Amino acid sequence: MAVRCLLPFLFPVFFTAVFSLVETGYIAYNTTPAIVPGKINVHLVAHSHDDVGWLKTVDQYYVGSNNSIQGACVENVLDSVVSALLADKNRRFIFVEQAFFQRWWRRQSDATKKTVKGLVRSGQLEFINGGICMHDEAAPHYIDMIDQTTLGHLFIKQEFGQIPRIGWQIDPFGHSAVQAYLLSAEIGFDALYFGRIDYQDREKRKQLKNLEVVWRGSKSLGSSSDVFTGIFPKNYEPPPGGFYFEVNDKYPVIQDDPLLFDYNVHERVDDFVAAAVSQANISRANHIMFTMGTDFKYQYANSWFKEMDKFIHYVNQDGRINALYSTPSVYTDAKHAANEIWALKKDDFFPYADGPNGYWTGYFSSRPAIKRYVRMMSGYNLAAKQLEFLKGRNSSGFTTDSLADALAIAQHHDAVSGTEQQHVANDYAKRLFLGYSEAEKLVGLSLGCLTESSLNSDCHSPKTKFEQCLLLNISYCPPSEVDFSNGKNLVILVYNSLGWQRDDVIRIPVVSGSVSVQDSSNGREVESQLLPIFEASMSIRIQYINAYLGVSPDAHPKFWLAFSVSVPPFGFSTYIISSASKGGSAATMSSLYPSTGSNYGNIEVGPGELKLLFNSDKHELFHYSNGRRAVKSSLKQSFKFYIGSSGDDVDSQASGAYVFRPNGTFPIKYEEEVPFNILRGRILDEVHQQVNPWIYQITRVYKEKEHVEFEFIVGPIPIEDGIGKELVTEFTTSLKTNKTFYTDSNGRDFIKRIRNYRTDWALQVNQPVAGNYYPINLGTYIEDDSTELSLLVDRCMGGSSIQDGQVELMLHRRLLHDDNKGVVEALNETVCVENKCAGLTVQGKIYLRIDPSGDGAKWRRTTGQELYSPLLYAFSEQDGDTWAISHVSKFSAMESSYNFPENVAMITLQALDNGSVLLRLAHLYEVDEDKELSAVATVDLKKIFSGKKIIKITETSLSANQERSEMEKRRLKWRVEGSLTSETPVRGAPVDPSELLVELYPMEIRTFLIDLDNPTSQSVDLSADQ
Repeated sequence: MAVRCLLPFLFPVFFTAVFSLVETGYIAYNTTPAIVPGKINVHLVAHSHDDVGWLKTVDQYYVGSNNSIQGACVENVLDSVVSALLADKNRRFIFVEQAFFQRWWRRQSDATKKTVKGLVRSGQLEFINGGICMHDEAAPHYIDMIDQTTLGHLFIKQEFGQIPRIGWQIDPFGHSAVQAYLLSAEIGFDALYFGRIDYQDREKRKQLKNLEVVWRGSKSLGSSSDVFTGIFPKNYEPPPGGFYFEVNDKYPVIQDDPLLFDYNVHERVDDFVAAAVSQANISRANHIMFTMGTDFKYQYANSWFKEMDKFIHYVNQDGRINALYSTPSVYTDAKHAANEIWALKKDDFFPYADGPNGYWTGYFSSRPAIKRYVRMMSGYNLAAKQLEFLKGRNSSGFTTDSLADALAIAQHHDAVSGTEQQHVANDYAKRLFLGYSEAEKLVGLSLGCLTESSLNSDCHSPKTKFEQCLLLNISYCPPSEVDFSNGKNLVILVYNSLGWQRDDVIRIPVVSGSVSVQDSSNGREVESQLLPIFEASMSIRIQYINAYLGVSPDAHPKFWLAFSVSVPPFGFSTYIISSASKGGSAATMSSLYPSTGSNYGNIEVGPGELKLLFNSDKHELFHYSNGRRAVKSSLKQSFKFYIGSSGDDVDSQASGAYVFRPNGTFPIKYEEEVPFNILRGRILDEVHQQVNPWIYQITRVYKEKEHVEFEFIVGPIPIEDGIGKELVTEFTTSLKTNKTFYTDSNGRDFIKRIRNYRTDWALQVNQPVAGNYYPINLGTYIEDDSTELSLLVDRCMGGSSIQDGQVELMLHRRLLHDDNKGVVEALNETVCVENKCAGLTVQGKIYLRIDPSGDGAKWRRTTGQELYSPLLYAFSEQDGDTWAISHVSKFSAMESSYNFPENVAMITLQALDNGSVLLRLAHLYEVDEDKELSAVATVDLKKIFSGKKIIKITETSLSANQERSEMEKRRLKWRVEGSLTSETPVRGAPVDPSELLVELYPMEIRTFLIDLDNPTSQSVDLSADQ
């Protein structure tokens, strides 16, 4: 009772004491940035991570619609941040995704643009990363990564005169070597920062203070590819302690008004200091970064900046540590100035796991159809840009811009990764189709001009009209599905976007078996072969034409017409398809040899030196031989599915769009009662197998090729049993591989993998299958002392070698549970036709070859490049036999008879709006990868631009936003632990403007901006065959 009586007297005393220590009126928070030697310096980096599509589409995220799914509006973020920055010159903010910024920028007034340019010049607003999106690092091809980054960087350079210095890959689910050396060092970045690495790796790095390292991602480019790399202690969000300040966040703000209850300045300062000390204890040097933001934050930016103002003010008054507004660029400079010696990291950061059963390796194979669509459009975009250059770019006409934009957005880490919601996947596909539709018109127009010898800026409407067949993979091509008996001929133009001549076999669907093929350049008959289209292919044709186009075509082709083509580099050849009744030799009909399983002999397949042996009773492949290569090997192919886990009592982690968590394996036996059909011919043999009711496979062996082509049709994966399934095909040999296999990094370098092993820490194996899966974009191979087996793929797939001598690839996934990683949707893709829905059917190809050990690289690199850049077909109808008289039949844009070196590819040839030409040349081999081709190569630019005069050539960074020489001068150099001798490779010499010869050393990509004397036309002799 006495204590209660004293309380009214104590309160006035308490408040009097408080009032004497703190201000009760207006407070001018001191946010002046300064680095204080001898103290922990906490760099507050204000950011908003804005997914370019995920739960909502990119446009829904931008305008803030569809908020029943997620309350997010990037337009509000940018509006709000600009206002908040103007309120205090010391505040800073970084922005990443140019897809959003460009949407915002084009709607701003001149006055606002002037204001924002001032914020950028002062460093208050800094562009980090600078690409259209924050691309994924597992599923994209390196060319797509370069292209989307270049789009963003050129915009920033043009509008702001700025060059991004920092890589900011904070959310992708694992990190590739290509990201380190190509999309960081070769871009000119001084540092790369990200959040996600394996949970075991992170804990080990914390103990060793190795969360910040120097990453050397390329053994070929050595120390010149080094990039300082920072890994966040937990994620890309604020540190532990409750430092989230969106309007509706639950964490305590600083309440510094003593006239109000809950005054907490000292408590919050203590929280901040504790978080800083904790992070400093696992870091080197006295600088740490607090990532102040997360997904779609700063929609009301003042709520964040107001609290950070207070923290900086009161923390610095406290004096134990120092806090400042900062950016990753400022932080990187501070780390560099500390002159520390850093640990050296090599290879990559795959696979990523966030727990014992949480291996994010499922997304390597999620949504295989959109992965294939993106890859197809990527190769098409490369060819379309070349043709746009050849014709002359017209920004007011058809361009490749829409396709380039759609592809750039599709590289986002929740797009091609397959980790988006279904309606968002549909949006990505729609954008790709619209982009393709415009590029298709450009390609047709350009080819019309080329064939009519009128390739110049005045060629706007050629008489020759070309069509293309986007759905050729499902045997749908209206131009070829016509009756040739009425005197009509079909002209097929075959364009080659690579720098070397290509000899290949192409296939088109036809309705008649009485057709012949003629090379229009010389009038000679071309050997051709007819192969019947079986029911499995016809059924998906009918369903998916209806699903995609909403039509049921009248014509139904009966055959594939296969014939050999020879196409010059960077050019085209044309072929005439006509009725054989005109006197030409008819295409040869394939011989059909059905096997029902009653014959217990072996069946040999292959019209050339490459032979496969199948046993007729089990319908299984069991042997491979190649007389030309003196190779013989056992080879078995089989199918199985992993049962997708739904979680268990110990760990609720399920298999889903991101995570691969198998719960048992189910081998699939071949259906012995189903006919096993073999087609034989002079060009190729085919084996058709109905493996089970939802797996169909065609195995092809060509006379003139030394690899096997496996075409699979998978789906709908049945789920009526309540079990999600993850389908795998595996190839088994007797190779003694000692747990070792190799997978590519984004289609570029190959990285050595060892089963159940990591180079950076002692791996605790919890998931022996999922924990050994890696992304495969180009291919994978295994080898022993005498033999190597290589597999190439047509899109990103997950794969591994789970047993010695074995390789497996995941083809398709259909799952029934969400994996609780944010997408809130099971990976259960369906296709609906007339209100009837079924699981998605996927079609694709795998390519296999066996070589003597050490000889496989040439096939992997050459064929891999040809798979990325397939021959482009265009079709035109012709009356009579006058094509060769009135049109150019064969063409190469390069000097006659010139071919690129076998180890070099032209990965970019693009006409820019300012009249310059963007050219990229890539060496395809690593150091010591091939005995002959891992050598310096030379490309003659005079012969590429035949008949043109190069009046200026400037070598640039990979993203073409700065001169290469200036970039190399500016880039920070870092000290690393270990030997003082650095792995500095030899690089190509500067290009002599008088000689115009470009040297390329292993894995080197060189980028040039070129000014031509007449960039809108190509002065080549189009009137004669070349």
